[in-house]
Amino acid sequence: MDLPTVILLALLMGGAAALYASVGHGGASAYLGLMALFAVPVEVMRPTALALNLVVAGYAAASYLRAGQFNPRLFLIFAVPAVPMAWLGGRVALPPEAYRPLLGAVLWFAAARMLWRPAWTAARAVRPPRAWIALPAGAGLGLLAGLTGTGGGIFLSPLILLFGWEEPRRTAGISAVFIVVNSIAGLAGNLGVWPALPPALPLFVAAVALGAVGGTWLGLHRLPRPWLLVLLGAVLLLAGAKLIFT
Repeated sequence: MDLPTVILLALLMGGAAALYASVGHGGASAYLGLMALFAVPVEVMRPTALALNLVVAGYAAASYLRAGQFNPRLFLIFAVPAVPMAWLGGRVALPPEAYRPLLGAVLWFAAARMLWRPAWTAARAVRPPRAWIALPAGAGLGLLAGLTGTGGGIFLSPLILLFGWEEPRRTAGISAVFIVVNSIAGLAGNLGVWPALPPALPLFVAAVALGAVGGTWLGLHRLPRPWLLVLLGAVLLLAGAKLIFT
């Protein structure tokens, strides 16, 4: 890519990072979609998306942890089985047509649920999940994270909120930390098979870092809880479209 194209892609990534960081996500699904639009080689896309995920979700995770918006027990019950499966999924190359349409439809269903009566969903009483449900769910989420080149937060957040396992802001904090650990595992698996990162990575990192600062500030300090659900619904719609149409 020439320099103007690289700059345009970086600016779009920065905007996506702001949107995703506002709900505690890293934005990998958006970066993958943008790179596909700009014809970035496939072997570069997944490790690049995970590397940018680490920047955005890492900043969001630190911010939510400092603010006390985190549930360590709920995080661990999902993350412990997820991390090794994310590493395994990062080493597997499946044809996109094998899983993308199904995952996209699942995300659209979750988006519809987030956008339907968000105030009621945000105000529900919280009840923790049982271990026999959360542990296998965590393993499945980790595998999806590795296979899709994402941190898995795009799947974890709607799951927690749909079942009322935590309130929206703490869910964002859990998702951010979950994305960090899964992105590390997925990136380790990716680089063992496809060791390719683009020369423009520093510019992309700078753009998404700026987006992360703005988006995280909004999610933590300015957006009411129902608005967080509406934004999450928008994120899920975008991620589902990316999986289905790219």
